[in-house]
Amino acid sequence: MDYKTMYQEWLENPYFDEATKAELKGIAEDEKEIEERFYMDLEFGTAGLRGVIGAGTNRMNIYTVRKATQGLANYIAAVNGQAKGVAIAYDSRRMSPEFADEAALCLAANGIKAYVFESLRPTPELSYAVRKLGCIAGINITASHNPPEYNGYKVYWEDGAQITPPHDKGIMDEVKKVTDYATVKTMDKSEAKDAGLYVTIGKDIDDSYIQELESLVLHQDCIDAVAKDMKIVYSPLHGTGNIPVRRVLKELGFEHVYVVPEQELPDGEFPTVSYPNPESEEAFQLGLKLGKEVDADLILATDPDADRLGVYVKDSKTGEYHSLTGNMSGCLIGDYVISQRKEKEGLPADGAFVKSIVSTNMADAIAKYYGIALIEVLTGFKFIGQKILEFENTGKGTYLFGMEESYGCLTGTYARDKDAVVASMTLCEAAAYYKTKNMSLWDAMIAMYERYGYYKDDVKAITLKGIEGLEKIQEIMNTLRENTPKEIGGYSVVSARDYKKDTIQDMASGKIVPTGLPSSNVLYYDLTDDAWVCVRPSGTEPKVKFYYGVKGTSLADADEKSEKLGKEVLAMIDKML
Repeated sequence: MDYKTMYQEWLENPYFDEATKAELKGIAEDEKEIEERFYMDLEFGTAGLRGVIGAGTNRMNIYTVRKATQGLANYIAAVNGQAKGVAIAYDSRRMSPEFADEAALCLAANGIKAYVFESLRPTPELSYAVRKLGCIAGINITASHNPPEYNGYKVYWEDGAQITPPHDKGIMDEVKKVTDYATVKTMDKSEAKDAGLYVTIGKDIDDSYIQELESLVLHQDCIDAVAKDMKIVYSPLHGTGNIPVRRVLKELGFEHVYVVPEQELPDGEFPTVSYPNPESEEAFQLGLKLGKEVDADLILATDPDADRLGVYVKDSKTGEYHSLTGNMSGCLIGDYVISQRKEKEGLPADGAFVKSIVSTNMADAIAKYYGIALIEVLTGFKFIGQKILEFENTGKGTYLFGMEESYGCLTGTYARDKDAVVASMTLCEAAAYYKTKNMSLWDAMIAMYERYGYYKDDVKAITLKGIEGLEKIQEIMNTLRENTPKEIGGYSVVSARDYKKDTIQDMASGKIVPTGLPSSNVLYYDLTDDAWVCVRPSGTEPKVKFYYGVKGTSLADADEKSEKLGKEVLAMIDKML
């Protein structure tokens, strides 16, 4: 069925409500907009759904949410998981509560109990709830740090991680089979509650989740000693982190936590930022202003679903605030956790530091320093969660820490997704520990550079929207795949990894070995002097991303090398556009 026919179907079919039809009538003269909304179904990928909110098959709306949920319900039935139920959480975005209810009522109509949080909750708490309640799956309504016009639908499996093989393909196949929206099941909310198929959850899970976090504290003694002298500024960026982050810091004894007032309350319009992303400087403008006013030791911001943490730390010598990338904060937290576990109880012989392939090589250096395994996984924290499950199932490997460059990490195994609540807690604990050593977090970061090397990592992205954009992204990947560059930015290519073909080719000898990881449309180039470049289409946005890293002899040298490599990578791609 072509897009015009599908558009007409939505206008005429009594299944679709009048508000949807009115929205679609409003674009009747806009051929391009009709095509964009109906040329395809919003793709249910390995992370679930993510898209612009609006009417149409290629948009996030109650009908596409129901359709995805029907496919999930069919898969749950196929694996006989109906009796376990599904946990559902949602964030502060437009339509998030409505989408959560639509998902719950579709599940209920399929005889599957839905445990729905009473109000917005962080992504990591949903991951925790799936395991705590013994659910077969979880659904989180969130578009993470995307602009306000987006929303999304993430699916988790019973291990608490986002879906991985074989379940991701199984669910995707079932969703594709649902071709007639009118066949999707739903039921009345009051009837679902009376039948015990719609259950509201909240405080009990909150309390248990926070208790798990607090059990991971390694140096309560240091917090007790200096917390009264520490000042912390925090922004939830209008999202879900406000209550849990403030609660855990207060319960541990941090007395001076200042919340950015303009960004405290949930608001799906994100009025103070154009892009609610703690990776961006803009997100910290208000936090930095407040931080300077109160002379804060560190400034924290979590994204709307509170799985990513952005950080600024004060240089006690100059008073300047330095931003930490996700690689820097991840390594700072990881090094603290691993070093203090070693000091207090020793490290297990099979201890492991797990990172994504696009994360910094400083993680490798940390693992080598402590004599533990460094394990690489594909991009996406679900693969770190999968590794934790593998350790548990085989009895081989002990998870010590996991991180990815996109501002996400996890201390502990209570959840199977990145957690900005525990990251905030652990970073504040680390700040207290270093303060007892007369060091700031920035001092600790510098000490790590001196010990491990001056690693500098960054990412560039090119946004290519629409049908033409998708084609151009694929063209870039095909060109690089068929013509491996011999050098990038003045660095020779030592080896080329193609995760789609499962090959690592040594450029000098021509020898090829497998990557050992699942198939993924990713290209990675190991360069001379411990530099690297990785090219990967985004799984959630119309972008192609270019990750890269260098190792310098000083901060200034690393900055210079990184800037040069970044420009060279973009110049190389410009020639393809």
